[in-house]
Amino acid sequence: MTMIYKSEAGGRELLEHYRQALEAWPVPAERLRVPTRQGETFVLASGPHDAPPLVLLHGSGANASMWREDVATWSQNFRTYAVDLVGEPGLSAPSRPALDSDAVALWLDDVLEGLRIIEAAFVGTSLGGWTALDYAIRRPERVTRLALMCPGGVGRQKVGWMFKALLTRLFQRGGLRESAMEVAGLDGDRDRQALDAVVLTFTHFNPRRERLPVFPDVALRALTMHVLVIVGGRDVMFDSHQTARRVRECIPHATVHLLPEVGHAVFGQAEPIAAFLRA
Repeated sequence: MTMIYKSEAGGRELLEHYRQALEAWPVPAERLRVPTRQGETFVLASGPHDAPPLVLLHGSGANASMWREDVATWSQNFRTYAVDLVGEPGLSAPSRPALDSDAVALWLDDVLEGLRIIEAAFVGTSLGGWTALDYAIRRPERVTRLALMCPGGVGRQKVGWMFKALLTRLFQRGGLRESAMEVAGLDGDRDRQALDAVVLTFTHFNPRRERLPVFPDVALRALTMHVLVIVGGRDVMFDSHQTARRVRECIPHATVHLLPEVGHAVFGQAEPIAAFLRA
């Protein structure tokens, strides 16, 4: 556990906070543990058993709890599977499959097989968006629809914010909170609960630091499923304007929403995504 957490005690504190969040899950859910080649993967399943499957993939430094504001909407028409990515601060194994290989797709193969899913729609954000897009490129026959929020792997990954965040943490009181507000695009008053969770997480968690591989044009052009991409114009982690431009150029049948005043954390999109998934 210490590989992904700064200390055993910090890891235990984060996981206890997560377990409390799971108790407040807004709809009935099954807690599943799926064996994979990367270790056990935790999945929270909600919605009718006979509804079409919808796989939810969270971002870096997060877990399935990030979907608690959306799952009540999506689980009305879908059997939702909120997956804890391996190597992130959830209840899945701490392993981190190489991003510059097919290891992540092979892990997802195991997850879907364990859940008895042949094909599904996917919703992913940030690292989860990269993961969903990587899977759609490698396994197009298994992805029916693809909804991505501020995904990695399309627009340029920025590094300037990282140096500024480090300086903020070094020289200011409350620096971690200020950095979290800037990186995620959160408001200190409006998004207090989400901000508190981010600060707690990165107090104890060691995120992946490698750059996400960028998908070439030829890979994006090969996508045939319907794609929805939602990006924030003030995203300090990825060049959202380049993301929007590349998606429009390479995936003509995609729908792109660029939200000018939004940062990397995109909230309040449950209904638009539900409409896209039902279409």
